[in-house]
Order: sequence, then structure tokens, then C-alpha cells
Amino acid sequence: MEQRPPDPPAALVLQGLTKRFGDKLAVDALDLVVPAGSFYGLVGPNGAGKTTTLSMATGLLRPDTGRALVLGRDLWSDPVEGKRRLGVLPDGVRLFDRLTGRELVRYAGLLRGLERAVAEERAAELLTALGLAEARDTLVVDYSAGMTKKVALACALVHAPRLLVLDEPFEAVDPVSGATIREILAGFVAGGGTVVLSSHVMELVERLCDHVAVVSAGRVLAAGTLDEVRAGGSLEQRFVDLVGGRSDVTGSLAWLRTSSASS
Repeated sequence: MEQRPPDPPAALVLQGLTKRFGDKLAVDALDLVVPAGSFYGLVGPNGAGKTTTLSMATGLLRPDTGRALVLGRDLWSDPVEGKRRLGVLPDGVRLFDRLTGRELVRYAGLLRGLERAVAEERAAELLTALGLAEARDTLVVDYSAGMTKKVALACALVHAPRLLVLDEPFEAVDPVSGATIREILAGFVAGGGTVVLSSHVMELVERLCDHVAVVSAGRVLAAGTLDEVRAGGSLEQRFVDLVGGRSDVTGSLAWLRTSSASS
């Protein structure tokens, strides 16, 4: 009988990740499996623990307990090999912004072990693809918020990782650049890569992702394929049903409506 080849390891496995800041439990024994080759969306309300989870999953923040496995490698017991397979776009982490865009992306490539000529070539290609070619010799400190987001994405891509973890990658990005980024990420997944992204925009996640997890209060409330999670409805409605907490404004703010009508 012909033996079936073993399944490839999941791109990302989070096991019992927990993080507490003082009295606040930010992430509560969170488990998640991201299949290799998937486009995985992580959604949740403000303060749900998404950024803390992604920080622990990528080696930026040490968990109190739990493990993160990147393509089968334990990120905390074997950080060099684990991070070699990762490209990360974190939220709120400072860049070396006294470098130009070209210098920054090239430097990111050199840090990842690329030859200088290869890092230079890839930096030029990424900056052109992301619409930053004209700003390649401008200091990053002088970039707009959207440009900074794009050059940070270039740094995450330059070493051709197999797993991309992106925290709010479309925030502050204009629609044209957003379309370009979506095309780049779709091509990355089509080529066998895996993308994990967090976002507050349900329509964006529905358009891009084939898997999704809903996180609230540091726990996964639902996870699986997009169709499994939204259960026949829209992702936004499923999100609201799972998370709850919607304010009832019926009969309130009457002064605001009266003021608008009388102006």
C-alpha cells in the first residue's frame, strides 16, 4: 500500500499563549493553528489582545507561558531559525528612520544574511512595487504615515520569508497603494507563502482571507475557514454576535439630532 506523504507543518501554531500586564490579563491561554499556504485574518475589538498575541508569536514579546511554533520551529527555544522564516510588520515599533528608504530596506536585507548586491536589488524592486521609488533617497523620518507603513512592509519582505505576520498593514495606506499591497500579498500566498494579518475592517478580511479567527478578551472565540466562521452570514454580523458589547443608542443623543436639524 502506497504511503501518504506526511502533511507539512502548520505555518504558525500558538499553544497556550498567556500574557499579563500587572493585574490585566491581556492574552489568556490562547491556542491557534494557521495552516501553511493560508491567508489568515485575525479580528477583534480594541483591546482584544491581537497585537500582544502577534508580538508573542513573532518574538517581539516573551509570553508568560505557552509556545509559538513557526513552520515547526519553536520560536523561543530556537529563535534564530524561527525568525529566519518570518517576515514581520509590527504595530508601533520604531524604524531606523534616520536612514533613507533605500538604506533601510537594504539594511534589513543585510541583517537577514543577504549578499549586499542581492539586498540592493531587492530593495530597489520592492520600493518601486510599493510606489516609493521617488522617495528612495528621502529619510524615513520625513515619510508620511502611509509611506512608513509601506517601507516597513518592504523590510518584512526583503528576505523572502515563508510566513508574513502583519499588524494592521493597510492602516493609513491610500487606496491605490492598498490595491498594490493586496496584489503583492495575494501573489505571495499563491506562491506557497502564508500571511497572517490583523485588521479592524471586516470587508477587507472577507475580501482577502480564506481563514479567520475572532479574538476577544485574549481568547479565540471562533476560528476556521472564512465560511465556517461567518456561518452563512457576513463576517461583521458574526463578529458582533460573538463579541457583543454593542451600545444601545436608541433614544439617546437627542440633543445632537436636534442641533443638526436646526442648523
